Amino acid sequence: MKIGLLDIDGYYKFPNYALMKICAYEKSLGNIPEWINYFEHYNRVYISKIFSFSNNETTVINSDCIIRGGTGFDHSTKLPQHIDDYEPDYSLYPKFKHSLGFLTRGCIRHCAWCVVPKKEGKIQAYRDIETVLQGRKSAILMDNNVLASDYGLRQIEKIIDLSCKVDFNQGLDARLVTKEIAKILAKVKWLDCIRFACDTPEMLQHIQTVAHELQTHGFNPKHIFVYILINSDLKESYERIKSLKNLGLMPFAQPFIDFSGKKKIPQWQLDMARWCNRKAIFKTVDFMDYRPRKNFKCKKYFE
Repeated sequence: MKIGLLDIDGYYKFPNYALMKICAYEKSLGNIPEWINYFEHYNRVYISKIFSFSNNETTVINSDCIIRGGTGFDHSTKLPQHIDDYEPDYSLYPKFKHSLGFLTRGCIRHCAWCVVPKKEGKIQAYRDIETVLQGRKSAILMDNNVLASDYGLRQIEKIIDLSCKVDFNQGLDARLVTKEIAKILAKVKWLDCIRFACDTPEMLQHIQTVAHELQTHGFNPKHIFVYILINSDLKESYERIKSLKNLGLMPFAQPFIDFSGKKKIPQWQLDMARWCNRKAIFKTVDFMDYRPRKNFKCKKYFE
C-alpha cells in the first residue's frame, strides 16, 4: 500500500514526532510511506497538525482514506498505543542529526494556556534515554515537566553518565530546581543552552534563584534561555523582559495565541516579540526607543 504523510504546520526542518512513528509502523506492515505528492494517489494519508493557528490543507488529496490527528485538530487526539509503541523513523528527516523524543509525558501544573494536562494527564515515565538516542550522541527532548518526576531526575543523571548532549526544548520548571538539582543540571552537556520559562511575574524570583544557583556551579548565565509568554499587560510584560535582561539571561518572547487561533494578536505584542527576539536590536535598543515602522516609536504604546 502507498501511504502519504502531511505535516500541516510545515516545519519540515524540525521533525514531526507522530509522523515519524506512523512511518515506522506502516513500514512494519510492508507499506511504503512518503511525504505527500498531490499528483499521486494514496491508499491512506495521515495528516498531522500541532498548532490550532496553522491553516488546514486546501489542496484536494487523492486518497482512499484520510486520517487527521494532532492537538491542532483536537486536544483529545492521541496516537493509538500500537503505533506509539514504535520508535520514530528518522529516514523522513535525513538531515536531522539528533534524536528526538520524550522521557516523561504529562505535567503536574495546570496553566490556563497549556493543553498538556488535559491531553496527557499526570506526569508519568515514558522512555529511557538510551531508547530515545537510538545510538546517536545527542537528543532533543520535548518533556513538559521532567523535573517533576523522580524517574525524570534519574534519567537526567543517566544522561550525565552517558555524556550525551541534550536540549529540553520545552523548558524546565524553575520552581522545582533545588540546590541539589541545580548541581545536577550544571553537569549536563547541553546542546546549546538550558531552557526555563517565565510566563508570569511570579516566576521572576524563581528564575533569579536558579540563575544564581547555576552560577555557583560555574554555569554561564548567557547560556540560560528563558521563554516569556507576553500577556495582555503591556507594562508588566515589558518589565519582565527587562528584568531578565538585567540578569544577563536570554529571553525569548512569545505573543499569546488563543486555542482557536482566530483571535488577532495585538500589534504591540508582535512588536515586543520582534524587539526581544532580534538580539542585535535587543542588546542595543530599549523597547521604548525601538522603531518597528517608519515614524513610529514603541514608547507610544505607553501613552
